[in-house]
Amino acid sequence: MKQDYVELRELLLAKREELAVRLARLKKNLTSGRSADSQEQAQELENAEVVDALGNEAQLELSRIAQALDQMKHDHYGECVTCGEEIPLARLKAYLFAERCIRCATAEENRLDR
Repeated sequence: MKQDYVELRELLLAKREELAVRLARLKKNLTSGRSADSQEQAQELENAEVVDALGNEAQLELSRIAQALDQMKHDHYGECVTCGEEIPLARLKAYLFAERCIRCATAEENRLDR
């Protein structure tokens, strides 16, 4: 692993821990008892949908963290998946899971917008 990535690895590990704690809280919230009042039950179901969506988002981010850590382990972190060039450190610091350099990411967004 490149020396420049030690700090980024620590950020990824801290983010992973934060998300694991958040997910545990979300799961606890989802499994809590339901109210007997029908209006409160409706509100609780709506809240459960929001909590579930947040959980899915956290799971996706955890997956991206695992992928980035695996790429670091195999010395592929920071390589653009499209052109193979090195992704600038500033971009990786801003977006830890960047898979593409700015040029390729912009080209991909333009392609998807069409």
